Amino acid sequence: MPKLSVCIEMFWRDAPFAERISLVAQAGYQAFEFWAWEGKDLPAVQRAKEETGLAVAAICHVPGNSLIKRGWQPELVDGMERTAQVARALACPTVIVTTGNTLDDESDEASRRRVVRHLKAIGQVAADNGLTLVLEPLNTLVDHHGYWLTKMAAAVDIVQEVASPAVKILMDVYHQQVQEGQIIANLTQYAGDIGHFHAAGVPGRNELVGGELDYGSIFKAIDATGYEGYVGLEYRPLLAEDVSLAQPLALLR
Repeated sequence: MPKLSVCIEMFWRDAPFAERISLVAQAGYQAFEFWAWEGKDLPAVQRAKEETGLAVAAICHVPGNSLIKRGWQPELVDGMERTAQVARALACPTVIVTTGNTLDDESDEASRRRVVRHLKAIGQVAADNGLTLVLEPLNTLVDHHGYWLTKMAAAVDIVQEVASPAVKILMDVYHQQVQEGQIIANLTQYAGDIGHFHAAGVPGRNELVGGELDYGSIFKAIDATGYEGYVGLEYRPLLAEDVSLAQPLALLR
């Protein structure tokens, strides 16, 4: 069954950031992930990682939400080089990248061409550093109004044009269920282009158990594809964290 990672941006939000890492270990998990590394106490994160023996599954590219920006390639490449240094120091294999919002004064195809160019440029930095860059579609119906990339098929088309083994897709099951459904069909069809998963319940972006998604079946479907990476738990718990995080582990059994 898939390996699970806990997004510490979403859990124990009243606790100091680095202290959340030991709480992940106490909950029975072997990996954690987080979003932007800028502004974080990275030495404290590194110490907590070493003390617990946990893996870092993913971090976000800095600057975020910028792939679509005009004239932004130098900033994106510089940010990828700096992000790669952080990822390598943390032995983190995966870097998440997002596009940003639609530009209303140009065609969708013009935006798409720029996103492809930018992904090729930062994807080369990722490849040079032994990292995988994962492009994330998001939903515009509930959480990210105006975001440019929403559908799995569109993300696959971009990644296949970039044509780098270092550039893949982050399939966020929550976002894709809200936006288009077809979760098991899409993850099965596009398995070769997926480099990371996120999971949350629908509706609400809360626990995996009790919503409209059957995560037991979804985990089995992911496993059937031969996927060997992580599924990041990126949801807002309604229950106490120890109770909430026991549920995904039970789904794996």
